[in-house]
Amino acid sequence: MADKPEVAGRPMKFPYTFSAKIAQFPFKFYFQNNWVFKYYLISVVVCTPIFYKISRLANSPENKAKWAEIRRKEAAEHH
Repeated sequence: MADKPEVAGRPMKFPYTFSAKIAQFPFKFYFQNNWVFKYYLISVVVCTPIFYKISRLANSPENKAKWAEIRRKEAAEHH
């Protein structure tokens, strides 16, 4: 078995780069102790299929044709 490579150095006192900030962010702590963080992730998973279905309905060819017809009638009234 190969030995694990050792991490060089120690974490910066203040991470200057965005990637260093992400690497040192305590995601596990926030997920375990912050209800907003936890439920935000759960809500994204739950709502994604709902938003997908709404998008599919709103962008259907029938709906686009109906929308175009309503706008055509509206434009005819104004001119």
